[in-house]
Amino acid sequence: MSKRKKRARSQRKNEITKGIFTVLEAEPNKSFNYKQIASKLGITDTKGRNDLIQRLAQLKVKDRIMEAERGKYKKKPSNRVIIRGRVDLANNGNAYIITEDSDQDIFVPNSQLNKAFHGDTVEVLLKNRRNGRRPEGRVSKVLERKKDKYVGIVEKHKTFVFVRPTDPKMYTDIFVPLERSKKAEDGTKVLVELGDWPEEADSPYGTIMEILGMPGEHQTEIHSILAEYGLPYEFPYEVEQFANTLDTSIKDEEIAKRRDMRDILTFTIDPKDAKDFDDALSFQRLENGNFEIGVHIADVSHYLTPGSILDDEAFNRATSVYLVDRVVPMLPEILSNNACSLRPKEEKYTFSAVFEMDENAKVKSQWFGRTVILSDERFAYEEAQHIIETRSNSIPDDISIRESAYDISNEIKEAVLQLDVLAKIMREKRMDSGAISFDKIEVKFNLDQEKNPESVFFKESKDANKLIEEFMLLANRKVAEYVGKQKSKKTFVYRVHDEPDIDKLMALNGVISRFGHSVDLRDRKSINGSLNRLLNDVKGKKEQNLVDTLAIRSMSKAVYTTDNIGHYGLAFDFYTHFTSPIRRYPDVMVHRLLQHYLNDGTTKNETVYEEQCQHSSNMELLAANAERDSIKYMQIKFMEDHSDKEFVGVISGVTEWGVYVEIIENKCEGMVRIRDIKDDYYVFDERQYAIIGERFKEMYQLGDEVIVMVKNTDLVKRHLDFTLLGRNE
Repeated sequence: MSKRKKRARSQRKNEITKGIFTVLEAEPNKSFNYKQIASKLGITDTKGRNDLIQRLAQLKVKDRIMEAERGKYKKKPSNRVIIRGRVDLANNGNAYIITEDSDQDIFVPNSQLNKAFHGDTVEVLLKNRRNGRRPEGRVSKVLERKKDKYVGIVEKHKTFVFVRPTDPKMYTDIFVPLERSKKAEDGTKVLVELGDWPEEADSPYGTIMEILGMPGEHQTEIHSILAEYGLPYEFPYEVEQFANTLDTSIKDEEIAKRRDMRDILTFTIDPKDAKDFDDALSFQRLENGNFEIGVHIADVSHYLTPGSILDDEAFNRATSVYLVDRVVPMLPEILSNNACSLRPKEEKYTFSAVFEMDENAKVKSQWFGRTVILSDERFAYEEAQHIIETRSNSIPDDISIRESAYDISNEIKEAVLQLDVLAKIMREKRMDSGAISFDKIEVKFNLDQEKNPESVFFKESKDANKLIEEFMLLANRKVAEYVGKQKSKKTFVYRVHDEPDIDKLMALNGVISRFGHSVDLRDRKSINGSLNRLLNDVKGKKEQNLVDTLAIRSMSKAVYTTDNIGHYGLAFDFYTHFTSPIRRYPDVMVHRLLQHYLNDGTTKNETVYEEQCQHSSNMELLAANAERDSIKYMQIKFMEDHSDKEFVGVISGVTEWGVYVEIIENKCEGMVRIRDIKDDYYVFDERQYAIIGERFKEMYQLGDEVIVMVKNTDLVKRHLDFTLLGRNE
């Protein structure tokens, strides 16, 4: 038989098979004989009927259909199990489906993904499990795409372009017809929106939405990071226009509605490069010897009218984004840096929590409401720290945020010192109650005018930072308690933090035992106490950043919700976010709800607020990921100029494809790939967090100190590769 005839016969057989299943699946509860099926398929010739009879018999033998009664066939009852879940794509292209319906993730090979991408919500058809093997399946349907826009590099052809996504978890190019390419040039970096993916096409179709620039250029890469997470880097024109038309002047009639606190000593303490000051402290000693302390927060809700395009934009953003070289604000500059910023010597509308406290930091009374203040002074953290450490009135040149050294009044100095004393008492009480002290070191860069990194420095939390932190925590806790403890349940926005997963804590113990540390897992009190001891013990040691990072990862993520379960890490039964409405939309929601309940309003719709909480939590996570990627980008940029230098590092991660090494002196992290270690053939030992040479049994384990050099820096893919030179003996 010729190949052509074989092909035609095979095609005819496939058509008949498809027709049979079409008929049987259309009415799965009925049975049909071959004449009825032939009639429905329009088969009238003798050969066609004979082929149909033969194919029915074959499908019955293969157990693909059933013979309900002699000569009559029906669809075989389905024992298929379909599960809904989220795609987690591995580096090798295969995937695991994470689902709440199964205690194990479902393995899906790349060939069975059925056009699903990382993060998509899908339906998975489970295969029959054999011999206790892990569940395996294939994606039967993509229910929802996690994202529909990707950053990629243009590969231009005569009549079309391909966009090669830079996301390592995106396994396919995107086909873009020339008319949808925005005339993007070959090699440029773009943002492309996914369209449909035709059945016969090798790649999905797309449309280029924005040309970001040439790969490797600073602006291009920063804008790419934002674009990858769907975060905007500028405001729509109409939003800016709306904001610029707001009346931001201070009116006598509005002051009359508020508690006037302009005559009370008030000041701000912020980072020296801060542009927006959304919180201030006021201080005065009362006649009874107690202290009145006001926590004053910018009254953003005064300017943000619900339902306006400005409010919609703020809600959609949900948070400001703090990248390594810039802030992408939640609110336009007219509000964030001007009207709502509590700048010195300017009257401002605020929403305040005012406390009467005794010398033991016990709250004797409290008041919440709208106020007007006048900040007397602005301090940088370094200046406030100098006052605390030296008890001096003089701010020296080297830390002054003014043009020269200056002196402060005794009144302000005494206020700072007394607030520091109270803050330390409150912090000690929190720690005794089981709060966990995460003071993770932040990596910062000194940048030149072209945004190139000149040096790395580390930001640590000192007494001045903790002073502000404690009073912000006090305000957040007391506001949450005020609403949460009312007789009738009121819908409110809480910031909650669930208890850690015991399995993650056990895994943490396995890692830190390498350094001689351990966490006592007997009960909550012992866990918290030993965690605090651990975090304190590693301070200043080579493993500090690694242990801090792993300890944080063992914790649950804090989220916004209307369902209050308390805050585990802070050891608070009630907690919210009230203190940063310039940069966090949930704080705006809290201000509105608090004022509503202060006015004796009835409870609000919980479903609406829960949806807003979920959106805010999701946007917070995206912003954190963008911030992390921008730091990684700047670390790689910094290391480009240090390719000829040897560095001492700590192995911070071990995988089947290599080890991650964090350089001790600058916290930059890169990878040593297993294939690049030439002195032996190394294999991954998951149990020991190590790679081990098969011939000489040399072992490189999590926490080991090694010497590395830069092998390759890739700003576009944000990869930093090291060459392993050996151990640091």
